[in-house]
Amino acid sequence: MELETYRTALLLKRGELLAGSSTKPLQWTIESNSGRQGDMADQASGNNEVHIQLKLKQTDAKILQAIEEALWRIEQGTYGVCRDCGEPIAEARLKAIPWTRVCIVCKEKQKA
Repeated sequence: MELETYRTALLLKRGELLAGSSTKPLQWTIESNSGRQGDMADQASGNNEVHIQLKLKQTDAKILQAIEEALWRIEQGTYGVCRDCGEPIAEARLKAIPWTRVCIVCKEKQKA
């Protein structure tokens, strides 16, 4: 695939993340749960919702950072090269996760 195709995919994903998802703002979720009435199950459910929202925002922030790094690598001419081993990253992997930093072999080694 051409670099411009990857750049476009990265910019689109960045736009989606910056535009926000359909989820409620975290501050609203925390405030609505802080004065929550109800039984312990209701309160636990509310606490779980806050936890999930926080995790989603953290994940989005990590992906945004990885997207910015990938766009920088495109500019530097190092996009598509594994950060760990220096080998080219498979096109299928770049299509699936255009912000990836490592090839599948190195990713599997990280998980092991």
